[in-house]
Amino acid sequence: MKKLNLLLLVLFLCMISYSEAIAVEYVPIKVEKHVQGAPITLGIPIPNGALYSPDQVRLLNKKGKEIPSQITEVNNWMPLNNSIKWIWVFFFADADDSYMLEYGKDVKREDFKGDRVIIRNVQPMGSYTEVSTGPLNFKIKKDKGGFFEVVRLDTDKNGFDDKDIIAQGDKDRGSFLDLLDQEGLDPSKAIITRSVIEKGSGPLHGIIRLEGEYLYSRKDNNAAPFVLRIHVYAGKSYVKVLHTLTYTGVPDQHQVQKGEHARIATQSKDIVSEEESNDKGWSKPNDQIAGTGFSLNYKLNGAISYKVGYKDGKWWENPKEKIYEFTEQGTKNTSLFQTGPKPNKVAPVPESSQTTRIEGFSASLSTDKKEQLKTAKASGWMDISDKKWGIGIGIRYFFEEYPKELQVLGATQTATAYLWSPQAGPMSFARDSNAPDDGILGNFAQGLAKTSELVYYFHEASASTASVQQSLNYILDPAVAHASPETYANSKVFGSFSPKGNDFPEYERGMDYKYDWVLFNQNWAPWYGMFEFGDYKNYYINNKWEMWANNEPAQDYMLWMHFMRTGEAKYFNAAQATSRHTMDVDNIHWPKKPVYYGDTNPVLDYLQHKEMPDSTSPYLGIGKRHGDQHWTAVLSAHVWVQGWLADYFLAADHRGLDIARQTADTYIKRIWGDHDLMGRRLYLSVWNMTEVYDATKEEKYLTDLQDRVKHMLYLQNSTEQNNSLVIDRYGYSQVYASQGLRKYYQISGDENVKAALIRHARSVRDNEPVSYFMESYLSSIHSLLLGYEFTKDKTYLNKALERAEVLKTEASPIKFDDSATQKQLAETLLKVSHLPQDPEKEYAEWDVRNALRVFGWTHAYNVPYLLYWLRNEDQKKTAKK
Repeated sequence: MKKLNLLLLVLFLCMISYSEAIAVEYVPIKVEKHVQGAPITLGIPIPNGALYSPDQVRLLNKKGKEIPSQITEVNNWMPLNNSIKWIWVFFFADADDSYMLEYGKDVKREDFKGDRVIIRNVQPMGSYTEVSTGPLNFKIKKDKGGFFEVVRLDTDKNGFDDKDIIAQGDKDRGSFLDLLDQEGLDPSKAIITRSVIEKGSGPLHGIIRLEGEYLYSRKDNNAAPFVLRIHVYAGKSYVKVLHTLTYTGVPDQHQVQKGEHARIATQSKDIVSEEESNDKGWSKPNDQIAGTGFSLNYKLNGAISYKVGYKDGKWWENPKEKIYEFTEQGTKNTSLFQTGPKPNKVAPVPESSQTTRIEGFSASLSTDKKEQLKTAKASGWMDISDKKWGIGIGIRYFFEEYPKELQVLGATQTATAYLWSPQAGPMSFARDSNAPDDGILGNFAQGLAKTSELVYYFHEASASTASVQQSLNYILDPAVAHASPETYANSKVFGSFSPKGNDFPEYERGMDYKYDWVLFNQNWAPWYGMFEFGDYKNYYINNKWEMWANNEPAQDYMLWMHFMRTGEAKYFNAAQATSRHTMDVDNIHWPKKPVYYGDTNPVLDYLQHKEMPDSTSPYLGIGKRHGDQHWTAVLSAHVWVQGWLADYFLAADHRGLDIARQTADTYIKRIWGDHDLMGRRLYLSVWNMTEVYDATKEEKYLTDLQDRVKHMLYLQNSTEQNNSLVIDRYGYSQVYASQGLRKYYQISGDENVKAALIRHARSVRDNEPVSYFMESYLSSIHSLLLGYEFTKDKTYLNKALERAEVLKTEASPIKFDDSATQKQLAETLLKVSHLPQDPEKEYAEWDVRNALRVFGWTHAYNVPYLLYWLRNEDQKKTAKK
């Protein structure tokens, strides 16, 4: 081992001297849950001025050999300069889990040979998008259907013809979103209206975005928009599908009153009452989701061989996957159905007690309604094949986002992937009661969205069971790649934060324990379900959890930051699930005026679009507030884009940018007038708009942002704020002001903003911000650290350290895993924490047993930055010695 370490050191020193000679930088990359052949995409931040072309990047394997990679320039450092800030790196994993990325002006990429992705995207209505990957070819029509029109698999290796057709789409229902109301079932018909090749597409990996609508036969049911993103891979015959539906139904039967809610009013004359109502219609469902998913007509003959993945044991355990195999006549019907406690989440919804987990999870495999296999947890995939070829279908988070079903109907040769299974009964969006939720009596379910992820694998019959399993799990249980934590930190894209280290464990433990406590409870309660997974509850009161968080204050961004600091796959997966939930379910996406794209020739099309009534909701993109249900509480500008954009940059998830833009477009409208330019709304909007402008470089966002920053600095200079950037009423939101203006200063170089941050740091140094006790007191730490960074005056650092004393955490005697109970961990947290109690309340908002809401203000946006300066000071002391 010593010889190996010495050899690695020599190689590293050689690389250092080499880089000094020819201007090459290195980024170590590690693949967690590594599997050879897995498609890998990761985002890497680049320091200012270090890279100017994606052609100057290449990827080396563990042996130092370049492997084929696809590099996409995603963002740059404009307006400072046009050097690259973010790249996406795509490659197929080879035999090892470690790689080295090289970049710099002297780096030259090799051309590679082999299969390439070819996308022919003909955009007018009635035309096709055709994709070829080498072994696979498919067409999708801009017309009725909603998914594949035809799929070909080249088993004889002589090109594509009609003998290669392995599947075809349903003419009207390739994808579907069926509604159920008092009039009965209203099955949808799908139409695709637009197709785009998205950023990140190239010879190895392509992304096709398809937009369309689900249409209904009854006039009382609104058309429902949907988006498909289909990922294709060179030389591969599997595809990843991301499906985003938008619920446009009327969620309940309450009598609609004229007016607006006080918290989000755009006028003052017509304001509805928020008192408990006698109207029982609030809790009676109207338009419910009866079923949604994808259908495909397969071309298999004779007896059908089935393979199904499942897990033995308890529902909370994660043992090695097993495969159940059997053969049936091709005329029979087979179903794999996963459900769990109260799928529709109509109150009361059961949760585990302190010491005992609930039951009620069930996965059943049946043929012609005769049960073949029953367990608690299915893996979420099924493969069918005949003697020539086969099709594997899988749904990611099949268990966590129950109810799900994979169904094969032999008589019609139809394979359906149900994202919401009709077997579970309809999904209701009615309120639990006619009483206010967090002070508001409303239902904002109309316009929520949901993104689901699927995989389709078309293969020859000779494919082994192991290869089928592996190919499907590339998507269902994906590898997670990350650069070294130092790469993210040294880029300075996220400011001066520190990767996780072994020193200062008294601070690191407080971070680790909190995230692990929350993820433990997600799997203990559990917080599962199609419209729940990815969210967490806020408060642990009297040994029970209360109130969905709905992302305050950017809980997904906290998880993304912890992933970058640690490189641990569990935080990546948690962050992405939280981003997807919050940008979809916890937001408002409809009604919305269609966008004019200019992809037709007649000018009349533009004029008619311009004259079209604007049906856009004023609340598009404003977000939901924490509440007992996900769609029953809102508040003005209660929305955080930071995690969505992290999802875009780190994981190449385009929807993160889409929804961040949607939020920014609503900010620009200023629907709440000057109210939007005061208090926490102003501070948060500056942070949000800074992130969106940096991601897009669009002038309209910059113009709005500059006005907000100017107003923020004007208010700081008033006699009432004592040089603080925030008023006492919103003292906890100091991290919004400091994080937002730090980023603004970084991308603009505006010295007035730097001076404002220093004045604010001086103000909170000399005047303890205790309006909200620990919330506002600890939220000042990041501001103090910026004061130290800009002035090098140690009084700022010393004051930050003084306030951070209560953040120190002792070592836990037990692990935060499934061997413990909720009760044991809750009691342990109280013992190891140094956080004080609230002097005015029985229960502190910052109680260590709570989840992530207040933790953002006290820990998440402070500790990583404090550790940077602690470690920086330690290095200085060591250098002097």
